[in-house]
Amino acid sequence: MTALPSAFASPRLRAALLRLAAVAGLLLAGAAQAAPPYSGTIYLTPNLITAADPTEYVSARYIGQAPRQMFDRRVNAFVVYNAFVFDVAFANGYHVEAQVNPEFGSPAAAYAEVDYYARVIGRLPRALRTHVATLWLHRGDQPFGGGNNNLLIHTGSYAADYIARGILEETLAHEATHTSIDPNHAATFGWLMAQAWDREYLSTYARDNPTREDLAETFLMWLAVRHGMARIPPDVAYNVLTTVPNRLAYFDQLRPDLAPYVYTHP
Repeated sequence: MTALPSAFASPRLRAALLRLAAVAGLLLAGAAQAAPPYSGTIYLTPNLITAADPTEYVSARYIGQAPRQMFDRRVNAFVVYNAFVFDVAFANGYHVEAQVNPEFGSPAAAYAEVDYYARVIGRLPRALRTHVATLWLHRGDQPFGGGNNNLLIHTGSYAADYIARGILEETLAHEATHTSIDPNHAATFGWLMAQAWDREYLSTYARDNPTREDLAETFLMWLAVRHGMARIPPDVAYNVLTTVPNRLAYFDQLRPDLAPYVYTHP
């Protein structure tokens, strides 16, 4: 559930922006910062995106086995595997390469995993898939990850828990935000100022990791209150709208492409 290491902004520029935002936050903080209302946002809206929603996944074509460098959380390192490789096609001519750990045993078993998760990924708004070039699929009891133009999936107990709770789509939306939104926005002056003006955080996860997790924690809830109000509890909607209005306004002005989600939730 965390972003993988990335270098989407120069350290010097990022440090300067963070200092400026910190100063702005101090100037604006007329009251003590309230405790975040939630621990994490992926748990709040299990019905925001569901298996009944449309998907833009089209097909997965097996290419063969080939060496691929893949991040594996079980060893917390990049490892070269002789992966099962698939070309995954989505609507609008978009393609992703799925790289599957050979531990799954056969192309058929690997295809079953790719087909399942690609179908879910196809339900995410296009704006969350624009930077996704590869999928890494492993077994193992580890959380998902995003960043590096990739989505990382471990199919063990964490995935089973996401599925059981009905938050598989929401978890992948969070990780895809790391992949497709973070690189161009997490270090911008506009985003940092929105954080400073709001002063509060939606979750302790965002508060404790403001430069790494706040954007992903917030984008999912922006999608909820702007395009999924009928699917979320009223108290959640209220907390989101009143806690981070400037962050919501930041996403509003981006006007991201939300197909296919927006087709059913305008």
